[in-house]
Amino acid sequence: MSDRFVVVPVGQGNEQCSESEGAEGYSIEPQDAVPVLEYSREPNRYGDGMPKESSPFINNTDNDKGNLYDGKNMALFEEEMDSNPMVSSLLNKLANYTNLTQGVKEHEEADDDEGSAKTKKPVKSPALGTLIGVYLPCLQNILGVILFLRLTWIVGTAGIMESLAIVVMTCSCTMLTAISMSAIATNGVVPAGGSYYMISRSLGPEFGGAVGLCFYLGTTFAGSMYILGTIEILLTYIVPSAAIFKAEKKEDEAEALLNNMRVYGTCCLTLMSLVVFVGVKYVNKLALVFLACVILSILAIYAGVIKTAFEPPDFPICLLGNRTLQNHNFDQCLKTMEVDNVTVTTKLWSLFCDSPDLNATCNEYFTLNNVTVIQGIPGLTSGVIRDNIWGDYGPNGMLVENKHQASEPAADTSQDIYMPYVANDITTFFTLLVGIYFPSVTGIMAGSNRSGDLRDAQKSIPIGTIMAIATTTFIYISSVILFGACIEGVVLRDKFGDSVKGNLVIGILAWPSPWVIVIGSFFSCCGAGLQSLTGAPRLLQAIARDGIVPFLQVFGHGKANGEPTWALLLTGGICEIGILIASLDAVAPILSMFFLMCYLFVNLACALQTLLRTPNWRPRFKFYHWALSFLGASLCLSLMFISSWYYALVAMLIAGCIYKYIEYRGAEKEWGDGINGLSLNAARYALIRLEEAPPHTKNWRPQMLLLLNLDSDHTVKHPRLLSFCTQLKAGKGLTIVGSVLEGTYMTKEAEVKKAEQNIKSSMTTERTKGFCHVVASSNLRDGFSHLIQTAGLGGMKHNTVLMAWPGTWKQSNDPVSWKNFIETVRETTAAHQALLVAKNVDSFPTNTDRLGQGTIDVWWVVHDGGLLMLLPFLLRQHKVWRKCKMRIFTVANMDDNSIQMKKDLQMFLYHLRLDAEVEVVEMHDSDISAFTYEKTLVMEQRSQMLKQMQLSRTEREREIQSITDSSRSSIRRNNQTGATGSESGPSRELEDTQEDEAQLIHDRNTASHAALNDKADAGPDRVHMTWTKDKFLTERNRNRAEANMGVRDIFNMKPNQSNVRRMHTAVKLNEVVVNKSQGAHLVLLNMPGPPKNRGGDENYMEFLEVLLEGLNRVLLVRGGGREVITIYS
Repeated sequence: MSDRFVVVPVGQGNEQCSESEGAEGYSIEPQDAVPVLEYSREPNRYGDGMPKESSPFINNTDNDKGNLYDGKNMALFEEEMDSNPMVSSLLNKLANYTNLTQGVKEHEEADDDEGSAKTKKPVKSPALGTLIGVYLPCLQNILGVILFLRLTWIVGTAGIMESLAIVVMTCSCTMLTAISMSAIATNGVVPAGGSYYMISRSLGPEFGGAVGLCFYLGTTFAGSMYILGTIEILLTYIVPSAAIFKAEKKEDEAEALLNNMRVYGTCCLTLMSLVVFVGVKYVNKLALVFLACVILSILAIYAGVIKTAFEPPDFPICLLGNRTLQNHNFDQCLKTMEVDNVTVTTKLWSLFCDSPDLNATCNEYFTLNNVTVIQGIPGLTSGVIRDNIWGDYGPNGMLVENKHQASEPAADTSQDIYMPYVANDITTFFTLLVGIYFPSVTGIMAGSNRSGDLRDAQKSIPIGTIMAIATTTFIYISSVILFGACIEGVVLRDKFGDSVKGNLVIGILAWPSPWVIVIGSFFSCCGAGLQSLTGAPRLLQAIARDGIVPFLQVFGHGKANGEPTWALLLTGGICEIGILIASLDAVAPILSMFFLMCYLFVNLACALQTLLRTPNWRPRFKFYHWALSFLGASLCLSLMFISSWYYALVAMLIAGCIYKYIEYRGAEKEWGDGINGLSLNAARYALIRLEEAPPHTKNWRPQMLLLLNLDSDHTVKHPRLLSFCTQLKAGKGLTIVGSVLEGTYMTKEAEVKKAEQNIKSSMTTERTKGFCHVVASSNLRDGFSHLIQTAGLGGMKHNTVLMAWPGTWKQSNDPVSWKNFIETVRETTAAHQALLVAKNVDSFPTNTDRLGQGTIDVWWVVHDGGLLMLLPFLLRQHKVWRKCKMRIFTVANMDDNSIQMKKDLQMFLYHLRLDAEVEVVEMHDSDISAFTYEKTLVMEQRSQMLKQMQLSRTEREREIQSITDSSRSSIRRNNQTGATGSESGPSRELEDTQEDEAQLIHDRNTASHAALNDKADAGPDRVHMTWTKDKFLTERNRNRAEANMGVRDIFNMKPNQSNVRRMHTAVKLNEVVVNKSQGAHLVLLNMPGPPKNRGGDENYMEFLEVLLEGLNRVLLVRGGGREVITIYS
């Protein structure tokens, strides 16, 4: 990396060029070279010598901020340098990026640096190739305890054909997973964390956390399995005398073995945990020894197989009839023997008879059958492969028999369990063997976990992993065939080698000695156990440090050097659970479930990314396809249920619980995962399929647009409106929460984002599920109009608008608030959308309240599509309103038959499947009272006075402007008189006039938008124009005369008869509603429409105020012009 080209910036003098001519090859001196993997603060060697661009990608430091770009060549882009760095700066930082594995390597370096001087050493570049970095670690992790301890038993039990089926299924599963993993691993840099990192960044934090924890549990139980394998080798084949619990009877041998496994396994776990705690560097130094043990053991097996072709080893098997005998307590396979011409009994006789005498009482089967000696390993050329083609499954306690040997059955078989026969220790069947065998093909992630140490990870991981799987697949397939071709079937089914004097079955096949396999497998299991106890805590620490699972936060901490102490303690505790199970055959299916689930989601992640065609999906490994990934995922799922359906369900339940926990309580993470892409594609597909036409009446539900008002701090004024929306929607359908800020987006961008955050926070507090949209507009009226018109997307648009009643419209001097309200009512009507207006919304219940016995009263005055009857039904679905009863009131006129109306309404509600009480209220025709007349008169006088006040205010503004303009003109004329310039008088006067007109135009344009609206509504006599002084004086005198006349007319005016009738209706209806529904929890009432003539808008507000007077919680409802409820199914 020291040979770099020197880039001479354009614009620098010839001096630098002449200095560089002496440097042969334009190379940089070694002492000035930038370290390859250590971040450097030296000047940018690719650019102009100023390290100022702050990269948004890597090595982003605060010290870079604030540096200014003073070069001349890129001045066009200097304003963008803070956010968009120069390419030269980016490349320099990429070259100096420190890429270290977040795991064992840092901890080892931290241990080495303790006590030494605080000097930084340059970090060496990753130099591991495919062979050392990927191939051999995968080989070591795949080949292990199952190969040495259980493969011969699986071949004998399942037969060669079914064993090959098991091997092919499991190896195909891992090969397809490796292809998917290679695609993911070559789609960018994969830091430490391996499969967890790949899944979480591809499928999101929920799936990543769930599968990551399952993978952690699988790795932890794998440690238990390796420790149990270590103890089984130790107590069964190396030092059987070391057993603490010894069986007095044959039937107690299994229990004694399990207890010994628990005691020794706990001691071994404690010892291994201490080794890992003290320093993982010792584990790494022994890794080569463990790998050598595995390779030597494999070579010894193949050498032994070749030797059996011409010189089979001598391992005699003693059969009684066709039953295999445990060859522990006798030397010769004879009942009696001749010694000095005297027939004497052997030790075998004593095992089946009550005394050594020839006339002793013996076991019936022993008496009827003779003993036979056969060779345990007949050799490759013996033809024994024909006997081992098919399996021999059986229940627990079934004796291991040679089917081709003659035998006389005994009548009494009750004593067989006490005899020294070789028997099954568990019930065997095909699916059990799949679960026991699958851990022997795990370990394919070892290469991806070391991606930070590889010279070229994107090349090494696919080649090394796939080659390791191909190698181990060949070893397993050849081992199945060779074991079946060399070893006698009864020996293969002898799990613990009791028929060959307690030797390891695979060991008696090896050359030169069984001890090669015994010692090699012992150290192999020890090494695998240590690696599991080393890797599992770091995986848990990586998950904890991601912060996606809150209760795991404590396990992200550890020693000063980062060693995961707490995670190691938890790992040891879970590992102890597996050891207490004590059976290798029972633990293996458990970890099979967790590994299979991990591989399942690796395949799903690859398939998902491929099908979605996300722009970032550009793996360098090209030999993948989504169909292969789906096939791998299907195979993983099938193997889970084949191995153990109840373990599979438990593993899925655990993963599901973790998923939901992370979803509800976990931290929000945006990793650009595929689930978001899948959701986007599914939403796009659904929106395209969703027709733009309105839905059928049966499917109609309120899709809400909630219009919120914000206070000066941009917080929600009425959070209870959000609560009411939640109660009305119950999480179903569309909810869009919108608000408007006055101004332009360029000036209000920060405030808009702050308002959105505040609204989202309020939505979370009030449990409102939906979308938030804040717009900046020149005025509130236009902003709300834009929201009503454009909110939603495609067929997912709102059909109902919910807003709060402007409670302070009377107290406000500015009519904009109630004018905006009325215009919103008109716009929803024009858009054929329903409108809900909540009055006294701050008194509405919160989501935590529980209303007791009470009523929701519906006042059905006019038919608006049935929305009035649908809303109470939806409200009562929520627990806040669940106990409330529904009452429907309708109004009958004098010529209506109220009794028939009630019957018809009850029948209508019956067909609508709504439970409600029905009451018909008769409103008699009565004369208009003096109170109503007086109230109407006061209303119109107030309206007229407001107009006069507005006229007076406008006139005062014009008068002040005239005085200001006159003063300015006077000053200019005085200046003109004293000046000696060459300009003529007429030209100066023309300039003054133009300036006056320009000033008036400017003042008109800068006036408030509310004033403009008022003037526009007042009529053509108040429209602004470019004023001259004469025009202004004439207009002022005319307005003053009109104003004086208007004040005199106020006290002489008579109310409009139309307004009187409207006020009469509001007063009478209010009396009836208050009389019947004053104590109701909620009153729903038809909302009358605004007048077509905009001049009576303020009267419309007064009518509504009178109509709602004396009621606490009111919801005004205005239909959207279509039926929303039907009697048909």
